[in-house]
Amino acid sequence: MGALSNLRTRAIISNIRKMREYRNYTQDYLAAKLKISQNAYSKIELGYSKITLNRFIEIAEILEVELIDLISNRGIESFQLKISSNP
Repeated sequence: MGALSNLRTRAIISNIRKMREYRNYTQDYLAAKLKISQNAYSKIELGYSKITLNRFIEIAEILEVELIDLISNRGIESFQLKISSNP
C-alpha cells in the first residue's frame, strides 16, 4: 500500500510542477503567494515536505485549476483539453 501511495503522491507533485510551468509561474511566485520561502516551496515539489489539504487547495487556487486536475492521472493534459473545448 505504501508504494502505491508514494507513486500517486509523486504523480500529484508532478502535476503541480507541470501546471506551474504551464502557467509560466516561478517557484518564487508560488512561494510568495503561499507566504512561504522559495526553499520551502521547492521542498513541496521535490516531495520532501508533506502538505496539508488546505495548502493543496491554496496551490490549486493559485494555479487556477480544480483539485481534480491536479490529482487526475491525466494531469495537465485533462486541463488543456478542458480549456481548449471551452468557447
